[in-house]
Amino acid sequence: MPTLPDFRLETHFSKWEFKARYHMTASDAESLSMRDLLAMATETERADFDNLWLGYTETFGAPDLREAIAATFQRQSTSDVLCFAGASEGIFAANNVILDADSHAIVVTPNYQSHETLPMAICSATAVPLDPNDNWSLDIDRIRDAIRPNTRLVTINFPHNPTGAILPLDRYQALIELCRTHGIYILHDEIFNGLGPSGAQHLPYIADLYERGLSLGVMSKSYGLPGLRIGWIACQDSKLLGQMERMKHYLSICNSAPSERLAKIAINNRDRILARNCAIVDENLPKWDAFFARHPDLFDWRHPDGSCMAFPRYNGPEGVEVFAQSLAESSGVLVLPGSIYASSLGPTPSNHFRLGFGRVGLDEGLAAMEAHIMGNAGG
Repeated sequence: MPTLPDFRLETHFSKWEFKARYHMTASDAESLSMRDLLAMATETERADFDNLWLGYTETFGAPDLREAIAATFQRQSTSDVLCFAGASEGIFAANNVILDADSHAIVVTPNYQSHETLPMAICSATAVPLDPNDNWSLDIDRIRDAIRPNTRLVTINFPHNPTGAILPLDRYQALIELCRTHGIYILHDEIFNGLGPSGAQHLPYIADLYERGLSLGVMSKSYGLPGLRIGWIACQDSKLLGQMERMKHYLSICNSAPSERLAKIAINNRDRILARNCAIVDENLPKWDAFFARHPDLFDWRHPDGSCMAFPRYNGPEGVEVFAQSLAESSGVLVLPGSIYASSLGPTPSNHFRLGFGRVGLDEGLAAMEAHIMGNAGG
């Protein structure tokens, strides 16, 4: 495999995430403490955690954890679930198993970088951009036009990172039928499923709808538990899951035993945790509404459909890159400029930036951002 390019988002975070005072661009929900998560456990779960044997675990993941994950789907069983050390390992395994040098992949842009760079490192790839003038939606005709005889994989992500858009159900179903006709796998990054403002209409899991659909999930985003490093792929294709498990032998080999126990507790309390995290989104979104209403000439603001992120446009004369850098260096406010989501396969909107609203304590960061803007306007 060729050397992979610098991962722009992670490089940006490695510089600023723990240095900036106000993390205003987080894509995960507010994390729980170990104490709070264990308080949700049954007596049996707590005993299992306290008495845990700290040896190797099963490569596929603990059977009871996989059973709990499968129960969040409509049609999946324990045997349809393969666990990973986070979602990124699952993305790596899926691309390397499905694709080879003679393949072709289709990805949406903007996107989480590995959804583009991994297929590009293996085979030829085509980008289909989401349309900012159509609520960041996906034109299925453009997917159809991009399909080649050797197309093996289409990768999508809804709720979408970084825009928070959710694909309309009829377009989702049309995409599935299109890929079914051509025998193409769909890797659906569903890590924000269940998280968003009240009334969010989340899509059904791709693994429940499509025999070649891969549902990528993780504890990091909707659950707000990235420290556990537990992800998974659910898929009806048992042969493909077996190939990904063998790929995992070269990667993490197995998951952390304590993390598996904690992840099972969280999943068994899924409704409670998601309700808490969605309530934080509902509390924070009106604050962003009010902020952008005070600066209508400086920003174009669109409510996200789901997740805890949005991708507003910055209209200032200096451009979004200078704005984001100045925010971080002068006022300690961290946002992600549009360059983080640049694509090698085609143009992407460069005048937007990602913000987050899934964590508590937004007010201080908003005040610092407001002061920064007003100070520059006054100067």
